[in-house]
Amino acid sequence: MITARSHDTNPDLIALEATVDSARAGFACMFSTSDEYEHALIAARRAEGRYGSSFDWQPVLLGGCAVVLLGMLLALI
Repeated sequence: MITARSHDTNPDLIALEATVDSARAGFACMFSTSDEYEHALIAARRAEGRYGSSFDWQPVLLGGCAVVLLGMLLALI
């Protein structure tokens, strides 16, 4: 009778162990180093647009390059 009872609780113990393993995995960190965590955090913040510049420098640089090239062309003539 004891063997039959312990045989019935074996699946319960296996389920309990699986639940314990799952709970322990919930507390585990998915990053192995702080560098990985910081990289993922910065990537997530960039995706949100937190690090975006409020001023668009591309047209200013394009205009500056055009002025320099125009000046060089005028100096050659």
